[in-house]
Amino acid sequence: MGIDVQAALPKLLYLVIAVAAFLAVIALLLLIVDRGPRTRHDWWQAACFGGPALVLLAGGLIYPAVRTTLLSFRDQAGEAWVGLDNYAWMFTQPETLLVLRNTLLWVLFAPALATAIGLVYAVLVDRSRYESVAKSLLFMPMAISFVGAGIIWRFVYAYRPADSDQIGLLNQLVVWAGGEPRQWLLDEPFNTLLLIVVLVWIQAGFAMVVQSAAIKAVPAEVVEAARIDGVNAWQMFWRVTLPVIRPTVAVVLITISVATLKVFDIVRTMTGGQFGTSVIANEMYAQAFRYSELGQGSALAVFLFALVTPLVFIQIRNRRTREAR
Repeated sequence: MGIDVQAALPKLLYLVIAVAAFLAVIALLLLIVDRGPRTRHDWWQAACFGGPALVLLAGGLIYPAVRTTLLSFRDQAGEAWVGLDNYAWMFTQPETLLVLRNTLLWVLFAPALATAIGLVYAVLVDRSRYESVAKSLLFMPMAISFVGAGIIWRFVYAYRPADSDQIGLLNQLVVWAGGEPRQWLLDEPFNTLLLIVVLVWIQAGFAMVVQSAAIKAVPAEVVEAARIDGVNAWQMFWRVTLPVIRPTVAVVLITISVATLKVFDIVRTMTGGQFGTSVIANEMYAQAFRYSELGQGSALAVFLFALVTPLVFIQIRNRRTREAR
C-alpha cells in the first residue's frame, strides 16, 4: 500500500508547527522568569510556570466536572431539570444493576489477584540468577495498551465450531483435552471473569516491580536477626517481609483499584459491553454517546467519580504518613 505524500505533507507541517509553538512558549516562559523582578522571585516563577497548568486544569478538569454534575440532574437532552431521577434509574433498572454488579466483581477480584500474583512473582524472582530477564518478561504486558491487550486476548478466547481448526489458544487446549470448544465470551457471568484475567495479566507486572523494590529495601539487619532466630522461608515471608512491605502492598492495591474502576478499553474491545459484561465506564459512554442520554450518562460519570475519590484521598494520606516517618 503506497503512501499519499501530498496528503501526508500538510499533517507533517502541522506537527512541526505545533512542536515549534510549544518550544516557543517554553522559551518565552524561561525568558520571562529570567528577566522578571527579583523581589519575590519564587512567587514569580510559580506564577509563570503554574499559571498555564492551572488554566488547563480549570478548563480540562474542573469545568467539565461541574458541567457533568449539573447534567446528571437534567433530562435526556440536558435541558429540563429532573432532580434525582437519573440516580434512581441507576439503582432500580435491572440493566444498570447488572453493570454495578460487574463493576463490583472487577473491583473485588482484579486488584487482589494482580497484587497477590505480583507479590508471588517478586518473591520468586528476587535475587534469582536471571532476575533482570524474568522481570523484563513479566513486566512486558505493561507496555501493551489496554486495547492491544484486549485484541490479543480475543484471539486467546476465539471460538470455532468443533469440526473446524481452532485459532483460540484456550479452545485448542480444551480440544486437546478431549472437550468441546466453547464461546467463552458469551457465557454469563463467567465471561466477566475472563475479562478480569486480561487486566490482571497487565497489572501483575506493575505490582511485581513495585513490591520487589520494597522487598529489596527490607533492612538487612532485620533479615539477619530473623535468620539467627531460626525462622524458615515461610516464616520469613509472613512474619518479617510482609509486615515491612505492607504500606507498599496497600499502595499497589489502591493504585490498581483506581485503574480497575475506570476500566473501559478491555470491555469495549473484547465484547463492546454485550453479553452482560458492561461496567460503569462503558455504560457511561454508551448512554451518553450511543443512546444520547446525557443525563443518565452524566449520572454514571458522577457516580464513578464518587467511587474513585475516596481511594485517591486514601492514597494521599498514606503517602503523607510515609513521608512523616
